[in-house]
Amino acid sequence: METYPAPARALVAALTEAATADPARAVAFQGAPGCNSHIAALEAMAGALPLPCFSFEDALDAVKEGRAGQALIPIENSLHGRVADIHFLLPESGLSITAEHFMPIRYCLMGQGGAEASGAEVREAMSHPQALGQCRHWLRARGIRPVAYADTAGAAAVVAELGDPHLAAIAPRLAADLYGLSVLAEGLEDSADNTTRFVMLAREARAATGDRLMTSFVFEVRNVPAALYKALGGFATNGVNLTKLESYQRGASFAATQFYCDVEGGPEDATLGRALEELRFHTKWLRVLGTYPQARTRGGG
Repeated sequence: METYPAPARALVAALTEAATADPARAVAFQGAPGCNSHIAALEAMAGALPLPCFSFEDALDAVKEGRAGQALIPIENSLHGRVADIHFLLPESGLSITAEHFMPIRYCLMGQGGAEASGAEVREAMSHPQALGQCRHWLRARGIRPVAYADTAGAAAVVAELGDPHLAAIAPRLAADLYGLSVLAEGLEDSADNTTRFVMLAREARAATGDRLMTSFVFEVRNVPAALYKALGGFATNGVNLTKLESYQRGASFAATQFYCDVEGGPEDATLGRALEELRFHTKWLRVLGTYPQARTRGGG
């Protein structure tokens, strides 16, 4: 079923045709052409053929079904935290994390008008909830109402289609170029160091070597007192640096807490191997999502 706004459809068709001709080089991403994930896919993999997908599930399915060799998915942003639903989708996908990529995020307000247009007429700004959250102070200061949409560049395509001078989109500059919109304002993000972390996913795990590795995994603790303390004790006693720990709930019982975790090192490291073995003893289940080279050094702060 067609879900992209009309101005995006020709671009989606062209990119899909190119990716279909060479699936090994195809990188599935969520969003319309011109979104941050599109730009990140081109940065993260030399010779990438970006394959636009309307939802995160569609992007992961493209890899599982062999239509793309890999998918690039955002998992967290320095201003707005984790990307919704990703912690549920990653374990369910059965795919492995093979790489990570960090990209500075810069947003523009774009809409109708010529080169001299300003954002004075804009009353509403449409974008992905993550982008709206990253620009919330800028929007509030100008009295512009945020309107949620499935992705940033798709919002730009909607604005181009509707032609309403009171409606603008928040998206990367590339989207304005692709959909013929005017850039009304730049630098909307609430912090100059606004950065999103992406992970590359593939059907098969890839051998990762070197001194700077990351391992990501998910687990569910037993519903007993001090369950998390006991589960993580092995990382402390074995000197393993845990760089990220996030909890989330599944279902409505609120009795089974699951966790997403990043640690430095690989499962072949003796210290991490012992820590994971101890973690398995204290949890209901554990699934390693992947081991991959660090794109950015952690710690040292």
